[in-house]
Amino acid sequence: MSAITDTRDQLRERYTKLDACERQMVVVIGLALAFLFVWLVFVRPAWKTLDDAPALREQADAQLLQMQAISNEAKQLRALPPVPQAVAEQVLKAATDALGGKAKLSVQNDRAVLSLTGASGEDLRKWLIQARGGARARPIEANLVRAGDGYNGTLVVAMGSPQ
Repeated sequence: MSAITDTRDQLRERYTKLDACERQMVVVIGLALAFLFVWLVFVRPAWKTLDDAPALREQADAQLLQMQAISNEAKQLRALPPVPQAVAEQVLKAATDALGGKAKLSVQNDRAVLSLTGASGEDLRKWLIQARGGARARPIEANLVRAGDGYNGTLVVAMGSPQ
């Protein structure tokens, strides 16, 4: 603590020995440094936030529209009548056959298990669209692992009306 007070006393002593013009320059430089500090710490980040706000709001609006579209789609799918079990199985088998050797389907009561080996994300997306739209199947469990360009694992869907 004494080192700080000694340094402060030395600076004060030097300042008092300066001419009036030199003191004025020291004050102006101090004010310039204070202004720079305030600008860099307070003003610049706030200004950047204001500049970024329109783009962030546009992005949030786009996400809101996407979520509303998904919500509307879910409401429409819930309003559709349930598909008979046999028809749902046929739709799921047809969707699985479209995946070729990348998938295998096993149906157990009101659930179907899709086993995937190297299926791409696009293949999986198409299968889910067919399962949801044609068979009214809902995904209830997914154990997928990224492997190379595709996915390996299982996807369990429930058929019939939700409980």
